[in-house]
Formats: sequence, C-alpha cells, structure tokens
Amino acid sequence: MGEYQKHQRATGVVPAHLQAGFDVRCEWGLAGVEALAPTSDVVVVVDVLSFTTCVAIAVANGAGVLPYRFRDETASDFAVRSGALLASSRAGGGYSLSPASLLEIPAGTRLVLPSPNGATISLAAQGVRIIAACLRNAPAVARAAAGFGARIAVIPCGERWPDGSLRPALEDWLGAGAVIASLNGSKSPEAMAAERLFAAARGELTGLVRSCASAREIIDRGFASDVELARELDCSDVVPVLMDGEFRAWV
Repeated sequence: MGEYQKHQRATGVVPAHLQAGFDVRCEWGLAGVEALAPTSDVVVVVDVLSFTTCVAIAVANGAGVLPYRFRDETASDFAVRSGALLASSRAGGGYSLSPASLLEIPAGTRLVLPSPNGATISLAAQGVRIIAACLRNAPAVARAAAGFGARIAVIPCGERWPDGSLRPALEDWLGAGAVIASLNGSKSPEAMAAERLFAAARGELTGLVRSCASAREIIDRGFASDVELARELDCSDVVPVLMDGEFRAWV
C-alpha cells in the first residue's frame, strides 16, 4: 500500500485532495496542514498579517519565537517554564503580534507568541520540518525548503470569520505564491495558481497588500506601520525554522 493510501485509511482524506503526485503542494489553513504534513518533507507556514512576519523580524534580530495556542490560559505558565517572555496584545504595548513592536527586540530574547492562525498551524504540523515564511523572506525560505527535501507543502493560513470558519486571505495567498515562485519541481494546480497570482500581482503588490481586507482591519486599529513592514518583499535572508518548539534562524 502506498503512502497516500495509508494516509487515506488513517484520515479519510483521499489522495486527490492531498494533491498526490506533485512535489510542491498548496492548501489552506489548519485542515490543509493536517492533511498535507504527513506526506511532506517540509511545511512552509505563511501568515503575512501577522504571525510569520513577526517571526521573521524577531528571528532576524537573534530572538527566538515559541508559537503557542491563542487565548490559552496556560500560556503564562508555559512562558515561565520556558524562561521566555509572553507577548501582550497589540494595544497593550510591549512585544506583540505587531511586527513593529519587534523591530528592536534584543538578541537572545525568547518570546512566546500565541496567534489564532500562524502559531496554531505551526504547532499542528507534527513530525515534519516547519519554516515560517512571509513576503519579506519568501525567496530565502524557498531555497532552504528545497534543501530539506522535494516534497514541500506551502500553507497559506488565512483568517477566521466570526463563526470560526476559514476566511481565505489575499496576503497569505500572495505570500504562498512568492515562495512557490522560487521553488523547482512539479507543482500542483493549486500551487501553480498561487504562483501565477503572485506573478500577476507583483507590480501592484504594495497597493494590493495595503488595501486588502486584513490590512484595512489592522490600519483601522491604528497599526498601519505593521502593514508597511508586512508588504516588503525579499528584504530578509533569515529563515526561521521550528526547532524544539522554537523558531530560530537556520544557518
């Protein structure tokens, strides 16, 4: 019995939905990573606004980021046990899911950073290498991912509607496409669609990210600088890899 058939027996997900037969695959959100991770060599998590942008900035400064479940009452105890700081809310000051709040985070800092999408999805991909990607480091992530193996799952995290269902987010689809554009190997139609969206949008990338629904929400809350940081393309060579529960720079 092949790998995909075994996965189908264990999960009920048919091989077609796993985009079987392609090296580079792309699927949305928590269900997507749970489906694709077991048949992947590496999973690339994309949450442009704002988890993976925060991770890229903090790790570039020499900090470590420990993803954690969102609104979990055990986060504070976990931070203490880990010798880490616990991120606050955006409005609370201090380090938070605001990329701008992390621009000056000192090297050696360990930060527990809960989030409803990027952190939760990073924790869900068990038994496989996890990389945090955003627009800022997409080409560097692609190069590193290719070094871990040919079977690469790119996961745009998306956002949530009030009822908890997935809201596909334009910025994450663009970020996924930016990674896929720098990858070789056979690509599923879903991966090709993300790549072609990015290629078509590249000349207008700044405006599209700034005016998409997720960005407008953040700007309306007074955090326009976060959007400006998140929309920057290929400005960092740092590759955050999840190692022992902590995103650190891969060297």
